[in-house]
Amino acid sequence: MKTILEPLFKHKTLTKDEAKQVLTDIALGKYNPSQIASFLTVFIMRNITLDELLGFREALLNLCHKIDLSAYNPMDVCGTGGDGKNTFNISTLTSFVVAGAGIPVAKHGNYGVSSISGSSNVLETLGVVFQTDETVLKQQIEETNICFLHAPLFHPAMKAVGPIRKELGIKTFFNMLGPLVNPAFPKVQMTGVFSLELARMYQYLLQEENSQYTVIYGLDGFDEVTLTDKTKLITNTGERFIEAKDFGFKNVAFSELYGGETLEEAAAIFTTIIDGKGTESQNNVVLINAALAIQTYHPNLNFEEAFDQAKQSLFGLKAKNSFNRLKEIQ
Repeated sequence: MKTILEPLFKHKTLTKDEAKQVLTDIALGKYNPSQIASFLTVFIMRNITLDELLGFREALLNLCHKIDLSAYNPMDVCGTGGDGKNTFNISTLTSFVVAGAGIPVAKHGNYGVSSISGSSNVLETLGVVFQTDETVLKQQIEETNICFLHAPLFHPAMKAVGPIRKELGIKTFFNMLGPLVNPAFPKVQMTGVFSLELARMYQYLLQEENSQYTVIYGLDGFDEVTLTDKTKLITNTGERFIEAKDFGFKNVAFSELYGGETLEEAAAIFTTIIDGKGTESQNNVVLINAALAIQTYHPNLNFEEAFDQAKQSLFGLKAKNSFNRLKEIQ
């Protein structure tokens, strides 16, 4: 690791091959926690390059436990996390609303690092048992339109660095990689990111793979549409800004998206919303994100049609039914 770290401390960058090799070696247990923490810290202090991101991603995908769900053509709905905002888990609720609307979802997620409301934290607290068996995952997606892929169970490198990331308590480049390394390799994706620079990298990568995609960046730093400020959307067909007034809604105050201070509080907020009993602001934020995800999967739908499908899923308790059935299939 010394030969890797010394050039990095001198503000050098890694080539794609170097990045791929070092992450492979981390996954294989060749470095101790102190060395890994030093390596991660480099990319907290400066922006990651495209070559580094490509190399890290290639290493994770080469080593991952792959799952073949191609028969269902699922989409993923997730954000990078790490925005430090401690909102309720918008992307996970969105995923169940999308599933309730009849769209297959292979949701990739992990424990939170900068907050307690990571998708894995909340789902585990509510009784979801993480699965790796492809037969079980296929049954889940067939019967509920959704399965959950807990990242450390599919990525040896993420498992190796998990405790170190938790101790650091701040976002690392693994946050940037999460949405790009879904082990089901979905061809449709709605992803939120915490910086415009990262949004551009995602746009480049997803264009190269001919994916159907929507990349979301909130100008106030959120990695999802929150209606707190303008949000930039980047899709296959172009770019645009959206804000609350475009949909006839009032702006949402940051405090209305509070995610709780404990896992129990975060789980209670999740349950209230999926029960169709959220506040107007909570519901609107989830429904906007779900409608955009539905449009990503069905680009021929206009926004009003997609939003109506999302409302039927949430308030008709289709999302809740998908969630409850998912917990039963183990």
